[in-house]
Amino acid sequence: MLVVVLALLAALSNAAASVLQRRAAADEPEGGVGARQAVRWLGKVLRRPSWVAGAGMLALSTVLQAAALGVGSLALVQPLMATELLFTLVVGSVVFHRRPDRRTWLAFVALAAGLAVFLISVAPTAGRSTASAGRWFMTAGAVLGAVVALVVTARAVRGAPRAGLLGLASAVSFSLTAALLKEVTGRIPDGPGAVLGTWPLYATAAAGGVAFLLLQGAFRAGTLAASQPALTLGDALTGVALGWALFGEQVTLGVRVVPAVLGVALMGAGTVGLARAPSVSGSWDAVSRGPGADASRPVP
Repeated sequence: MLVVVLALLAALSNAAASVLQRRAAADEPEGGVGARQAVRWLGKVLRRPSWVAGAGMLALSTVLQAAALGVGSLALVQPLMATELLFTLVVGSVVFHRRPDRRTWLAFVALAAGLAVFLISVAPTAGRSTASAGRWFMTAGAVLGAVVALVVTARAVRGAPRAGLLGLASAVSFSLTAALLKEVTGRIPDGPGAVLGTWPLYATAAAGGVAFLLLQGAFRAGTLAASQPALTLGDALTGVALGWALFGEQVTLGVRVVPAVLGVALMGAGTVGLARAPSVSGSWDAVSRGPGADASRPVP
């Protein structure tokens, strides 16, 4: 019961962090395009109280998730973290005083349920604590290539598609950060020199910085309904792939292939539904809006 409570609180904290940082982004006008304008915009956003509060919630989420993993298995904690999608809509409704439309709710439920079912089905076995340099070279190259491709594609579009692509790029980067952190912790038994004198620690900081910048770009580009599903699903699914590619975490489905396929189908249905939801391209999580801006309803 304790691990369930900790995991759900971690998911709630993570959702609150996203909502509060999106609130800060929505409060600050974009101020034009280009790297200089983006840096200036980010500097203003980081000083907003809602962004600082979101950063605090993100730190709390990290502590709660670590505590949950300390008393429970990854196979139990990760599916529970999928509830972050639903918490995002609940917290967002309170913060922005608007409810997302019904289609968005149904899409988020399908995505969360599908992700949870898939993760329970594939539940990887424990692998190695560290990976070889060759595995890191090939895997990191593929991940970085995917991130660059997503960012380049995002630059060619605007609004919800850009927010979704940047959210996915951020998710892949966060997964790489987590994998690098696992490599660092796996080297701790070899002494301080194996940690401080080798590349994984510094690569972790660099990957985390990139993930952070991409996440703020996603919040700037569009609504949470566009970026949060890509962020949550991308992080979880990329994490499973990196665990297999780097640390030899095996996925043995057998009879569980049926619920795994069901999970993928639910995620597909949720994605299609979300693409047609008014909240994705609307302004349910904007601070000010005129009548009829979207299909969202005011919260009493």
